Amino acid sequence: MSTTTVAPLTIRDAEVLVEAARRAAEAAGATVSVTVLDAGGHLLAFRRDDRAVLISGETSTRKAYTALQLDTATADLVDAVQPGGLFHTLPTALDRPLLFIAGGVPVHRDGRLVGAIGVGGGAPEQDHGFAAAAVEALA
Repeated sequence: MSTTTVAPLTIRDAEVLVEAARRAAEAAGATVSVTVLDAGGHLLAFRRDDRAVLISGETSTRKAYTALQLDTATADLVDAVQPGGLFHTLPTALDRPLLFIAGGVPVHRDGRLVGAIGVGGGAPEQDHGFAAAAVEALA
């Protein structure tokens, strides 16, 4: 039996993601927090701008966690968690609450999930753009 090995997300990768998201936010005039998790949900990197809203750190972490657990950009889940939506009761079924606001993006390498990035502090559509730009910069 053979297995395919995929390189994990490294601290250096996480630093690239954080810096790319920070630059994208700065270019848009936004102050954000950025969280990067590895495939196991372990914190690899975190950055909070001193001018960002304090809760943005928790928000970015939850966005990354949600993107990782569901292997989906959180921007694609917003309708599903509205009352009557497909995932409306999902957060109560997990041991950690999910936050389904745009800004969480899974990170793949060779078609496999290796981590996730979460960005919080800007408008939801901005946060998604900052996270997506960071993932593109890593590729």
